[in-house]
Amino acid sequence: MVYLTALLPVAEGVAAYAALVGAADRVRADGSDERGKGQVMADTLVSNVLGGHEATGGPRIELGLVMSDQTVFGSADEPAHVDGFGWVPAELGLEVLAGALAPGEEVWLRRLYASPRTGELVAMDSRARAFPRGLRRFIRLRDQVCRTPWCGAPIRHHDHAVPVAEGGPTTAGNAQGLCEACNHAKQAPGWQARTSPDADAETGDLQTDDLGTGDIETTTPTGHRHRRRPPALVSIRQGAPIRLEYVLAT
Repeated sequence: MVYLTALLPVAEGVAAYAALVGAADRVRADGSDERGKGQVMADTLVSNVLGGHEATGGPRIELGLVMSDQTVFGSADEPAHVDGFGWVPAELGLEVLAGALAPGEEVWLRRLYASPRTGELVAMDSRARAFPRGLRRFIRLRDQVCRTPWCGAPIRHHDHAVPVAEGGPTTAGNAQGLCEACNHAKQAPGWQARTSPDADAETGDLQTDDLGTGDIETTTPTGHRHRRRPPALVSIRQGAPIRLEYVLAT
């Protein structure tokens, strides 16, 4: 479950609340609806905000849901990640996916590739200076929250770790998702970010990050260095390959 709140001018806020209360009272007037008053108000709010999303002609709503193929097609029960919310149980992720497959709905399934060693999302490249829409979406799904150490605010900007003016490429490996405040703050003197080479887990030797996983080392004005990797979104399991059966959809 999630809370949805809004800070509104007093007149509009009171009017919106009164409208929801009135709708709930009308629905429950004859006693045939078993939902509570709060439930009816919540359902009425969702119905009006989405504007008939269930209908074919309704607005397109994008929900970033990341799940492993083992969970979708196999027997694994790894949790899923909902962009803008966080982790949810695998059962709920599958329920959301199944609900989006209703007749008349337009569903896009995008393949995201993870490092076989760490489980971090990898891939995607571009020669453009500005991050294309698809790459921005990938960065948001990969990083989840602001990459500045100890921040954790929602991602609002997508920027280069090594600036383009200094030869930094527009790639997933040189990208970081940042909140608006941190993206502005890193322009101040003393702040520096660079792509960090990968370290072997057993020997500690630094190696080149060929997959471009977005491992960033941030240097603060105090001279402290903080290395941060994107969080792993999937668990890598070694075992039998996935077996897919034919499914007849009606």
